[in-house]
Amino acid sequence: MQKKINILNKKARFQYEILDKYTAGIVLSGTEIKSIRNSKASIAESFCEFNGHGELFVVNMTIEEYSHGTYYNHKPKATRKLLLNRRELKKLEKEVQNTGLTIIPLRLFINEKGFAKLDIALARGKKLFDKRETIKDRDNKRNIDRIKKDFK
Repeated sequence: MQKKINILNKKARFQYEILDKYTAGIVLSGTEIKSIRNSKASIAESFCEFNGHGELFVVNMTIEEYSHGTYYNHKPKATRKLLLNRRELKKLEKEVQNTGLTIIPLRLFINEKGFAKLDIALARGKKLFDKRETIKDRDNKRNIDRIKKDFK
């Protein structure tokens, strides 16, 4: 039984307003998947962009070098291709070009079959006042939960 791999982008929901979600496969080499299975990856500063051929790539995703890898080891910050249906790629590319939205990774995980998958989202950047509102809502919820706990 292998352990559950679930690497999150914790800042994404604070900095962006999530509009639409997709699950994409990733093209990886052997040492990259081994590092992910050891939870040696980070998607905190990463984002997704299209190349000239309409293919989607994740940029700035860090996968640490595999500890037992030899000279076949991978580069930690290489751009990696994402696998989606052609229809989904066309829709995402149109949204990014026309409305100026961003594609960000939310979660990196390994599915039941053992393949690495990336949950990506079509997102709009939040303004400063939206972030303040998010902080205020979070504090109010915490205070309400604290008061409810005292009454029980």
